[in-house]
Amino acid sequence: MQSMEEMIKAAQQAAETIKKQMDETQGKLDKLEVEGAAGGGLVKIRATAKGRVIGVSVDETLLAPAEKGILEDLIAAAFNDARAKADEVAGAEVAKAQQGMGLPPGFKLPF
Repeated sequence: MQSMEEMIKAAQQAAETIKKQMDETQGKLDKLEVEGAAGGGLVKIRATAKGRVIGVSVDETLLAPAEKGILEDLIAAAFNDARAKADEVAGAEVAKAQQGMGLPPGFKLPF
């Protein structure tokens, strides 16, 4: 039977291992890219799975001054599309990391 000290030490080591694996997963999320689009691809935004915007692409047909409001709406829609995809990719990566740690699906870590 383990002593209380041994159990506490084992728990601390497990927590350190989990934190290290989650830090690695967070680093990976900033390297995974997604692309959101709006207006049938007229506006595209590339972002990381952490939600950092990498680039914006606007089709030249939208660059007329009369189209300013439409362009602004499409940029917002493309960003939201990229953000949704980033959340999906991030969730899948965190779930993979948790499975590798033996944690139950949906378990929320305090990091």
